[in-house]
Amino acid sequence: MKTPIDRFRFRPYQRPAAGWGALRSVTHAWLDSRQPFKNLRAMLQTNQHGGFDCPGCAWGEAPDEGRIRFCENGAKAVNWEASGRAVDATFFAEHSVSTLLEMDDYWLEYQGRLTEPMVYDTETDHYRPVTWDQAFHRISDHLTNLSSPDQAAFYTSGRASNEAAFLYQLFARAFGTNNLPDCSNMCHEASGVALLASIGTGKGTVTYEDFGKAEAIFVVGQNPGTNHPRMLEPLQKAVARGAQVVVLNPLRERGLERFQAPQDPVQMVTDKASPMHTAYFRPALAGDIAVMRGIAKFLFQWQEEVDARNSERLKGQEGQGGNGAEGSDTEKGPLDYAFIQEHCEGFDAYQSVVRDTRWDEIVAFSGLELDEIERAAHIYARSDATIICWAMGITQHRHSVATIQEIANLQMLRGQIGKPGAGLCPVRGHSNVQGDRTMGIHERPPQSLLNALAMRFDMSVPQASGVNVVKAIEGMEKGNIKIFVGLGGNFAQATPDSESTHKALRNCALTVQISTKLNRSHLVTGRDALILPCLGRTDIDIQAGGPQAVTVEDSFSMVHASYGQLRPLAAEMRSEPAIIAGMAQATLGNKPVDWLSLIEDYSRIRDLIEDVIPGFDNFNEKLQQPGGFYLQNPAGQRQWQTASGKANFIAGSLPAPLPPAVLEKLGTLGHKADLVLQTIRSHDQYNTTVYSLNDRYRGVSGDRRVVFANIEDIHRLGFDDREAIDVVSIWEDEQERRVSGFTLIAFDIPKGQAAAYYPEANPLVPLDSFGIGSFTPTSKYIAVRFEPSTAAKRIV
Repeated sequence: MKTPIDRFRFRPYQRPAAGWGALRSVTHAWLDSRQPFKNLRAMLQTNQHGGFDCPGCAWGEAPDEGRIRFCENGAKAVNWEASGRAVDATFFAEHSVSTLLEMDDYWLEYQGRLTEPMVYDTETDHYRPVTWDQAFHRISDHLTNLSSPDQAAFYTSGRASNEAAFLYQLFARAFGTNNLPDCSNMCHEASGVALLASIGTGKGTVTYEDFGKAEAIFVVGQNPGTNHPRMLEPLQKAVARGAQVVVLNPLRERGLERFQAPQDPVQMVTDKASPMHTAYFRPALAGDIAVMRGIAKFLFQWQEEVDARNSERLKGQEGQGGNGAEGSDTEKGPLDYAFIQEHCEGFDAYQSVVRDTRWDEIVAFSGLELDEIERAAHIYARSDATIICWAMGITQHRHSVATIQEIANLQMLRGQIGKPGAGLCPVRGHSNVQGDRTMGIHERPPQSLLNALAMRFDMSVPQASGVNVVKAIEGMEKGNIKIFVGLGGNFAQATPDSESTHKALRNCALTVQISTKLNRSHLVTGRDALILPCLGRTDIDIQAGGPQAVTVEDSFSMVHASYGQLRPLAAEMRSEPAIIAGMAQATLGNKPVDWLSLIEDYSRIRDLIEDVIPGFDNFNEKLQQPGGFYLQNPAGQRQWQTASGKANFIAGSLPAPLPPAVLEKLGTLGHKADLVLQTIRSHDQYNTTVYSLNDRYRGVSGDRRVVFANIEDIHRLGFDDREAIDVVSIWEDEQERRVSGFTLIAFDIPKGQAAAYYPEANPLVPLDSFGIGSFTPTSKYIAVRFEPSTAAKRIV
């Protein structure tokens, strides 16, 4: 049900991250689950050896972390998934799809777990029960009647296990397509593209242990307090032991300011908190690339000064009769020439580009003052072990690939890759989004994977590239893709340009959603639609061979087993691997494998993974190790799997954050965009899953249709704080993209910027506004204008 206006409140939050606020919030979620005592026992098995992997984020575990290995949002994820409420045939008989479409996203998922397979009846506008065999044969009939396998798209959410992901890509490729769009297309795709070109691998090079050895940690475009709260502890410990923690973020996020550790009895009893940073810089949206360029320019400048002093010193020693080399007190500059010479390509071109970049250009683009950039550069230059972390504040821009390559360039200048306490760290979101990629969920698979599949399964594999998320939406909208299968996630809400996405899904002949809980994707249907209820990470998975484990890979390339702990809510719920095998068996028969026999014992699936995917030798045996095993990262060992055989400096001028056609359109309109808006998550949210209508750290409660803006901008544009407005995005086409009835909130945000929650603001993101080279939506940089709303002022 839509939220009443008079429930909305805004009260700035003054307390630290986590601490007593987190405990109160977790307790509420625990009691609200309808099976609190079962869930409490399960929570104690979260991220434990023999327990289950948290269904939330992909942050890793310290080997000695102890009994409590979950954070506030992890506990919410467990309680949200392990709900005692059921969405069954009775529920769907009472609620038509049209009625459910009027409900908000929070209300939909709050109804509980999906418990039996359902088919959409277009005549009654209701879902009705269907047997599993009927559902599988319905899917098979649709698939086998396609004129081309490329008329189907197989989407994957990052929640899927390695076993499910491997079977899923095998099914799709045996069917004949590489159409495997993935949630990573919308978040960290830019990281993979950039790092693959720079260092030869699309993954980060850092392990969990490196955080305890780092002298400096740069946290860039990332909000760990909300999106991966367990990262707060290693950051807190780093500050406490004297390391530098440098934050670059336009918003002042509470988790990057102060932290109260719930497991620290002294802090809890005394109500004290720890500082979370040693320097906090607030660049312009999209300005991080200029900050990195500025740091590099200072490094080059200081190195030239050192080289000049060394040259003078050398001349002096020669004039005094010395040999000028041995015994000289040569000063060391900030650049690691030995690393650059041995391991890098393209240094001279990069140095030239940096020298040619003007300081006024860097300052204007970055949004920082020159002395702020210089301070950051001094911190960076003094550290011999530096980690740079980033998340979607970096990846969801037009020039995200270039920004990440600039980060890699900077790390290469000081040899900060492939050494203890240093490296590149893209902090992934969903708990196995990195593992899905490892398992072959990729629309542009490497030839080595296709060759391995062809050899192991004696089958022909499709060679043509498939579609990513953006291209899948375009294909569905044009009628070129007729079947959409979603393995988890909430595609209708997670994607950009909501109106276009919904139109595309409704244009399909069949949509299939494999899901744990009700969401909007079940209501935005094709002409035929199925809901297939699956087990979650917390559920016990019993097959013919007994209880089964699945595996996941975290942000640090650690692979470990996950065993569900709770009895499933209904007997009709099936595991993701079992559902995939059922679809494949109905469509392909026993080709190229006996699908159903694999489900009897998941170790058989892992044997196939071992045969195909590098790094998984003795897969089943390695899982017995507490903490799992590490997938070796070649770049982390200074082995560069690039064409040059070296790490590549990639040079380029500072790029414009908007395409020229949009800038030209703004000029034609006779005005600039009022503001640049970024989409953000609330604290009570994970991806599209909304745990409540509150955002504790930002002081919002009771509603999510809000826009944060600087009070000077609000007044400049002729509005008042707490006024209801419409937000309209500005793009090169003639399509209107508007969200209505949002409340303006005066907030501590840099002038010229605004922020609104995802997915409510997703309708503002044009489908064809994506990163250069990555197709990642530009959700962190949307040119918008505000207009008066027809809605009444909010009661606050």
